[in-house]
Amino acid sequence: MTDLRGLYQEIILDHYKAKLHSGLRQPYDAEACQVNPSCGDEIRLRLSVAGDQVRDVSYEAVGCSISQASTSVMADLVIGQPVGRALALSDGFQQMLEGQGRVELDEAVYGDAIAFLGVAQFPGRVKCAWLGWAALRDAVARCGRPLDAADPFVVSDPDFDTTVAPIPERPERRPPVERTAPR
Repeated sequence: MTDLRGLYQEIILDHYKAKLHSGLRQPYDAEACQVNPSCGDEIRLRLSVAGDQVRDVSYEAVGCSISQASTSVMADLVIGQPVGRALALSDGFQQMLEGQGRVELDEAVYGDAIAFLGVAQFPGRVKCAWLGWAALRDAVARCGRPLDAADPFVVSDPDFDTTVAPIPERPERRPPVERTAPR
């Protein structure tokens, strides 16, 4: 697991150092801003949609390596996808982050986004990793697209499985030793 953790850290640092799709571009259909007040991360994201396809995602971000790398990964993952598929990917990523390390994503579907599995074990960093994805969802809503699965823009593709697999439960820890106060 140490080698895997190191690889994940390397992926996050690579995306932080060489951000994909960074820099605000035009034209765009919606712009969304998100701020994480607990750490000061900020993102301004622009979304361009053509019909049902995400044509472009561009952004300007200030903050930690996790928030910026996650936004880089997200943008690269959703550009060219149907809007519904982008939202489904967002849902799966959110499930992984909220799973506290017990929910794994399919690497074939999520690519470099799996590197954020370790972040899920640190609740204070989950907001950092989610910031760009939240901006994407906000921008989709600002385009007038509903965000729920009943939405007609959500693609029902039987060959595209965004299901996340739970990691088996960890064995229960021993209960803490009860200490008695000295007499």
